[in-house]
Amino acid sequence: MSVYRRRKIIRLALDGGHTAGRWGSHWYSNHQALARLLSREAGLTVHTYVYDPQEYEEVMAFGGGQNVGGERLLYDEVELPECLDGESDDEAFARMQAHWPLGHLAWVYGVERELLLQLHGMQGTRLVLNGSGPESEPPLEHLLRDIAA
Repeated sequence: MSVYRRRKIIRLALDGGHTAGRWGSHWYSNHQALARLLSREAGLTVHTYVYDPQEYEEVMAFGGGQNVGGERLLYDEVELPECLDGESDDEAFARMQAHWPLGHLAWVYGVERELLLQLHGMQGTRLVLNGSGPESEPPLEHLLRDIAA
């Protein structure tokens, strides 16, 4: 679990061989039970995203335990921008990415797209979900207190 307190963004990710690397992103596309449960139990909208820099990006939203929206963008279907009025290719491309699913989610959160892409590298807290962790480990409710409010 990683937390960006400034904007109350919480990143939960499973840690395992099936979630690592490029194929891990594909796994997340098909496994949304935690997001559904959190949206139902916490009574708020939960956004999930998948980023495979070689193939696609996807954002899904869950509310009340149901999928309430989302979008997937396949990179091989994107037409690259042309330079306009002296603008560099990089600037045009960054402006274009702001309208892609992760760019829109970043706008919703009031952050830059790059921040969402860097959340996985932030220092996090490891939670043991099967009850086998040390007794001193705080429960998820304790760690999320005042963040989701």
